[in-house]
Amino acid sequence: MTTAPRADAVATVIIGHRIRSGMDRQYAKWQESVNAAAADYAGHLGAEVSPPTELQPDWVVVYRFDSVAHLQAWMNGATRQRLLNTGERFFDGPGTQQVITGGSRPADPLVTVVVTHRVHPDHVEDFLRWQRAMSEAEGRFPGYRGTELFRPIEGLQDAWTTLYRYDTGAHLDAWLTSDERRRMLAEGARFDDFELRTIENSFGSWFAFEENGREAPPPSETKTAIAVWVGLYPTVVLLTLALSPLKLPLWIGLLIGNLLSSLVMSFFTMPHYVNRLLKRWLWPAKDTPPLRTHLVGLGVVAGTLGFWALVFYLVTRQFWTLP
Repeated sequence: MTTAPRADAVATVIIGHRIRSGMDRQYAKWQESVNAAAADYAGHLGAEVSPPTELQPDWVVVYRFDSVAHLQAWMNGATRQRLLNTGERFFDGPGTQQVITGGSRPADPLVTVVVTHRVHPDHVEDFLRWQRAMSEAEGRFPGYRGTELFRPIEGLQDAWTTLYRYDTGAHLDAWLTSDERRRMLAEGARFDDFELRTIENSFGSWFAFEENGREAPPPSETKTAIAVWVGLYPTVVLLTLALSPLKLPLWIGLLIGNLLSSLVMSFFTMPHYVNRLLKRWLWPAKDTPPLRTHLVGLGVVAGTLGFWALVFYLVTRQFWTLP
């Protein structure tokens, strides 16, 4: 649980929007321009975009700034207001917004739930007692990762915000549909004016490493897919070569190979190979021309994959023929 936010605390805003049917692609392109504009503001630490999932029907955008003042400058600035005017045609109704200060996101969150409550000042103590009981109940369910409670922020929002985390969507769903949660909600019936949003990060910590003590924002979906390709190709081929002498049946070989690929990709290939190799492309400096960044990055990708293809051709066709 947090105390009143410090003026210099890291500030995060979580914005949710339901997008009109058939406009997701146009919205995503528009959102990229909004994120680029936010990056030009002082104190910007990163932006993340989560498309809709089975658990979360809204598009969710998370902005992180190094202070509440810098967040306010972005949220209330003329640039954002102008962009919102051009993007309003994508929105299917009003959006939601939660602001959080202090705390830090864990290194490997898979599912984070954000709940905002509007609480009458006379009921704050009862609300805090109920929240403690709710956290204890959540903690008894498998996959629970922790809860944080944030007070209202004067000038930004008047709601209390609760974050709780589970390691998988299935574990989260078990809590959300449980009799225990229904019982707790009934006990806190006076606090039923709330909104709930989930944020899912399906790549876990593959692209989460710190830059100067701050968590780097994730790359775009296109860069993410290409970067995974760069890491997956040598990982899969090397594991296939390693397992081939065992002469396993196809179904069991793929089963074991996929497990090993996931482990190697998560703990070695992505953090220690791909992230370092493609760092300047995945997270370019703000003063680097975009065209140059893309050309150099794609050149490194092509050269790396070409190198591995040549190595594996020589190994499997010239020096060793697979059975």
